[in-house]
Amino acid sequence: MNMVVDLNADLGEGSGHDDELLGIVTSASIACGFHAGDAGTMRRAIETARDCNVAVGAHPSLFDRQNFGRKESAVTPDEVFDAVTYQLGIFQAIAETAGVRPNHVKPHGALYNMAVRDEALADAIGRAIAKNDAHLILFAPDGSALARGGEKHGLQIAREIFADRNYLGTGWLVPRSRPDALLHDPVEAAERVVRMLREGKVRSVDGTDVDVRGESICVHGDTPGAVEFARELRSRLEQEGVTIRAPEHR
Repeated sequence: MNMVVDLNADLGEGSGHDDELLGIVTSASIACGFHAGDAGTMRRAIETARDCNVAVGAHPSLFDRQNFGRKESAVTPDEVFDAVTYQLGIFQAIAETAGVRPNHVKPHGALYNMAVRDEALADAIGRAIAKNDAHLILFAPDGSALARGGEKHGLQIAREIFADRNYLGTGWLVPRSRPDALLHDPVEAAERVVRMLREGKVRSVDGTDVDVRGESICVHGDTPGAVEFARELRSRLEQEGVTIRAPEHR
């Protein structure tokens, strides 16, 4: 395949294998303290990514450390705007001290899932990013409210697909509350990603094919076997002739 794609991991969340992942991936979305991490973990992750030539981005969340930012809650667009603005400001300041310019923003967990569906929340995220730094690329699923919210505010979108998660027939991810939410076989996951890139389709848990498009492939850093997933995926993509690099601002 004559294609360029990013391999991304969510890091700074205390998984214990960030350094190994940073030797494999091309971009890292780093927790900003609301669901995991703190100033020290942000600094260490940013500096290590810098030394590994890995692009970094902010991974803002709802304020929910108890549930790792994965429990949906009733929030207003203003609350989302403030939360994203706050986390981006901290992340940008720490990155600056490390001599790094952040490349992207990827909302985390429940905030991401809610903004994929909710135009008002997506607009708040896009507005917060644009007011902070319109150079930042927003990671979002193709055709989602989150992607539209970013585009409305002039942001570049990197369309995201998931290597370690199953899809519903609706085109969205199987909720983590279900036992079939995660893929467990890295070889199967790599084969599925190759099909997503080659054909623009993924087989859902309902048995139907779903249209997908991706410029960034996510491996969650806290998924069991994340390092093996990322290593197998990178190896398979390189065998297919895919160029693996972080998204670049157009």
